[in-house]
Amino acid sequence: MKRFSQAVWDEPLLSELSRPGRVGMAVPSDPTVMSQFRDPASLVPASVRRGPLKLPELSELQVLRHFNRLSQMNFSVELGMYPLGSCTMKYNPKVSEMLSASDGMKHAHPLQPTETMQGLLSIFHELEGFLCEVTGMHRFSLSTAAGAQGELAGVLMIRRYLRDHGQGERDEILVPDSAH
Repeated sequence: MKRFSQAVWDEPLLSELSRPGRVGMAVPSDPTVMSQFRDPASLVPASVRRGPLKLPELSELQVLRHFNRLSQMNFSVELGMYPLGSCTMKYNPKVSEMLSASDGMKHAHPLQPTETMQGLLSIFHELEGFLCEVTGMHRFSLSTAAGAQGELAGVLMIRRYLRDHGQGERDEILVPDSAH
């Protein structure tokens, strides 16, 4: 049996990497340039300020490499099975990722005029037909995301089904501890 494992680094904290004088971005000292930036401290009431913020002193490259190494330690579907977490770690086939990143899809907006969305709406209509054929359902919803939104949509559909079939008095449902 092939075993998968994720990267594990002995990655120090940014504060441990910090060295006085290292900078990733030089803040302009020219007052005319700085006037374009709002002072973040001014947004916090003086009564709750704790003093100057002591950030680690790092180069831009150090920060990039640090977060890249941390990202390699993330668990992913390519590395093995996970029992829960469909709302945050749902499996998206690579072909779906490629399609959603295409120019025709990534610039689509729900509020754009319908006449500019006919190709996308055609794809959704055809997909609904395929899903209905495979599952035997009369209609299909493509609008809900995973997690709590998908669970709510499912429960609402079950309630409607029961009401339409004269079983509207059934108003209890068993859910696992892991449900939203």
